[in-house]
Amino acid sequence: MGRNYNRLRRLCAFIIGAVFFVSGLLKLLDPVGAGLVMAEYFRFFGTDFMLQAAKPAAEAMSIFETLLGALLMTGLWRKVVAVTALVFICGFTILTVILVIFNPDMDCGCFGEAVHLSHMQSLVKNLVLCALSAVAFTPINRLGRPKRRKYVSFGIVAASVAVFAVYSLMYIPMVDFTDFRAASRLAASAGEVSGTYEASFVYEKDGIEKIFSLENLPDSTWTFVRTETVQSGGTGETYPTLSFTDADGRYCDNLAASGKVIVISVYDPGSVPGRRWEEIAGRLPEIFGAGYHPIILVAGDSFSLASALAGTVPEDIAGNIAGSAYFADYKTLMTLNRSNGGAVYFHDGYLVRKWSFRNLPSSDELDRIALDYVDETVIETTTAGHLAFQAFLLLSFAVILFV
Repeated sequence: MGRNYNRLRRLCAFIIGAVFFVSGLLKLLDPVGAGLVMAEYFRFFGTDFMLQAAKPAAEAMSIFETLLGALLMTGLWRKVVAVTALVFICGFTILTVILVIFNPDMDCGCFGEAVHLSHMQSLVKNLVLCALSAVAFTPINRLGRPKRRKYVSFGIVAASVAVFAVYSLMYIPMVDFTDFRAASRLAASAGEVSGTYEASFVYEKDGIEKIFSLENLPDSTWTFVRTETVQSGGTGETYPTLSFTDADGRYCDNLAASGKVIVISVYDPGSVPGRRWEEIAGRLPEIFGAGYHPIILVAGDSFSLASALAGTVPEDIAGNIAGSAYFADYKTLMTLNRSNGGAVYFHDGYLVRKWSFRNLPSSDELDRIALDYVDETVIETTTAGHLAFQAFLLLSFAVILFV
């Protein structure tokens, strides 16, 4: 077998590995989002009993995919890795064929929130990987041997991926690909100053989401998910809708659309420990004293909030939380902030910055941000996250290629 053909085989294996590595890393970047996609797959296949394991399963799959990609690029344990990669690719090719046939209204999640592929595009991607595999792994008993230093390369990259995965689990994603990302503008704010806006309503049934107009709402067997607002007769630009109500069911979207607002969102109140509730309650006067309007958004209603707080925190603290609490749906709050109990800063309806519950802003930080220009704060936070993620990617590939 010629040297040039062997180089071609290694190039094909490297390309497959790079796709796996980037795909897995993008899912590790946003473990909560990856868990949502995995939950959609569980619903599609009728395995709702596994929904509680969606996030751990997605995290394990993402780590496996990332490390498999690193192994393919470094060329270690070539026969075992080749067989594993073939099983992986064939399995997902069969899965995408099923998705193309039944065409469920869901995202394949191949590249997390960063790139959204249709089912047909995902199938084409997998077929290309199959073609590359036919070149890279044939014949499978003559794959050659790696250089010894590649064991060091893989060890460094694997350790780095582990650190990256832990960081992503503990904090919000370095790069935000959701609708509620920095510099996005709330629909409630956009509608006040320009044009005519039409609302469409997203409902879910049997794991399938569909969009309905106000004149054509579905029956009671469908579950409301979120509202999407689109400018009519204009550019068609879509603004994310942060829709929430007070305890009496009155919509209060405009409260987050004007002035300086800090929104603390809790998408799963039942899993929040008492210490975190006490910290949230303690931050409310600090936020107010720094010149912001504090809002606590909780998934569910006043009864579910009362149930979550009962026996967890003292009655006075529960009263302070309930007094600042409003209610929204689970998916909206999970999209708004991936951290359960995290904070988001809005300035006149523009999203400026997010924090995890582990690093909620101190009063000094709030004072500093209040004095900064909004544009500068947005650029500072988004640039730092993008640069950190890009640097991690570049360093990983540099280690794989040159170490």
